[in-house]
Amino acid sequence: MRRERAAQQVSALKLDACLITSLHNVRYLTGFTGSSANVLLFHDGNAVLFTDPRYTVQSKQQVNCAIHIAKGPLTKSLMEEVARRRISKIGFEPEHINVARLEGLTKALPARARLLPVGEGMIARQRMIKDDGEIALIRHAVTVNSKALELALKRLKPGMTETGLAAEIDYQSRKLGANGPAFDTIVAAGKRAALPHARPGSAKIGPGMVLIDMGAFCDGYASDMTRMVHLGPASPKYKRAYRAVLESQLAAIAAVRPGVTAGSIDRAARRVLKKHGLEREFVHSTGHGLGLEIHEGPRLGQNDKTPLEPGMAITIEPGVYLEGWGGIRIEDTVLVTKDGCEILTPTSKDLVEV
Repeated sequence: MRRERAAQQVSALKLDACLITSLHNVRYLTGFTGSSANVLLFHDGNAVLFTDPRYTVQSKQQVNCAIHIAKGPLTKSLMEEVARRRISKIGFEPEHINVARLEGLTKALPARARLLPVGEGMIARQRMIKDDGEIALIRHAVTVNSKALELALKRLKPGMTETGLAAEIDYQSRKLGANGPAFDTIVAAGKRAALPHARPGSAKIGPGMVLIDMGAFCDGYASDMTRMVHLGPASPKYKRAYRAVLESQLAAIAAVRPGVTAGSIDRAARRVLKKHGLEREFVHSTGHGLGLEIHEGPRLGQNDKTPLEPGMAITIEPGVYLEGWGGIRIEDTVLVTKDGCEILTPTSKDLVEV
């Protein structure tokens, strides 16, 4: 069904075939999880996966279309197939091919064949709507993520380093069955929490705030969550800022329903922070889609006009960051449903003091 829907777009563009070079799109269309593969997708829904001899057995086990094991460069095998089938118009993914590869493909084209860029994100747009199987995998990844944090926090104590806590989170996640982190786990203590994408360092944790942003890949699908922990009693300023961010996050979640634009969710979060005088300290978008990649469409930014649809898995993650003081972000993974949305993340958002 996935290939048939994609093939409809190939046909609508009046192409004979489309060359799929993104490994995430290859996996989405064929089930293949190897690190070297391209797919020729034809307008009738048929496809051929091209890979190398390292993946002979794996491709047979995973792939649900024709397979070609290239004995030499993939480009040579691809163009031999193009010539054999007398293909003339071949689409390609411009955002998933570098200049050198494109030049090599162009030089190897048979006579009368030509490469044409397809619209940006042709398969990515299709991937925004998750099917039941994908939603189940995301649910599992969310559960593993939340359980890993619960276990890791049992080992948190003053003096533990940021890298130590990040390593503990990753360890617990692996023990629970994750393939690995969905991105480099963020642990930022004290003033370093003002860095939205801080890399864990040797800084010792506590007393004070700790920002933890973490995700897990389970069977290829991602989860994403941010939670705050405060070691020792929290100051009134921290409590006020925490309540403001939580109110902003809940307002954004309440705005999620089919038909509204991604940008409207961002605006809902910002309106609340503006009321609290914190809108200038919110320096990133309110969220993003996730799935086979940790960042997928739609982007929940102020000007994104993408309408939300049932089956979209998105994050809602407003935050405020004050240089010299710290930062607060609260994030859930959320599923758009036909009636509104469902918060998948089970971890409490109550203010935590340990």
